Amino acid sequence: MDPFEEKRRRMVERLKEELGISDKVAKAMLKVPRHLFVPKAYEREAYVDTPLPIGFGQTISAPHMVAIMCDLLDLKEGEKVLEVGGGSGYHAAVVAEIVGKKGKVIAIERIPELAERAKEVLRLLGYDNVKIVVGDGTKGYPEEAPYDKIYVTASAPDIPKPLIEQLKPGGRMVIPIGRYEQHLYVVDKDESGKIHKRVWGPVRFVPLVGEYGFKEWE
Repeated sequence: MDPFEEKRRRMVERLKEELGISDKVAKAMLKVPRHLFVPKAYEREAYVDTPLPIGFGQTISAPHMVAIMCDLLDLKEGEKVLEVGGGSGYHAAVVAEIVGKKGKVIAIERIPELAERAKEVLRLLGYDNVKIVVGDGTKGYPEEAPYDKIYVTASAPDIPKPLIEQLKPGGRMVIPIGRYEQHLYVVDKDESGKIHKRVWGPVRFVPLVGEYGFKEWE
């Protein structure tokens, strides 16, 4: 028995009522045990709609932001998805539920300890359609490119050029941009390769650190 099942159900019901999240995102979030992706000390707060520390100055995103980003991506079964900023592995697990066994999620995390912890939890839960890679996420992961969808879980100074290059024509990226004032962007690449951007709204994320990100957070 999962002692957190009822809390998880109530969290998802609130997200559906308050945000109108899609059924496929709600179904995925009902299946993923968020409490296993946070440090033991925060386990009881896992289904509160708030970011939580996961160590090394990083956080697990609030459930509402995971839901919003998944809906904005318009994920479909069988798609190949790149996550920049793997963190705890929770967001990748939710995406993996939506794209299914025929799909694949490649998550890049720059902090080796977080990557190892995420790998362990994902393996324990049987998410063999998620691949965790240690590296500079601002460079993407050309070995598996191109991607149907890309999402970034840290705020960038601008859209990293390698991510635009690795996005398929007809693909979509969701990325927060900005230092002190951050906004979530939906970026579409049309079939001719032209980029179209629109702002979803203000957000607050940790910085995207890397060659095409911030060198440090001032």
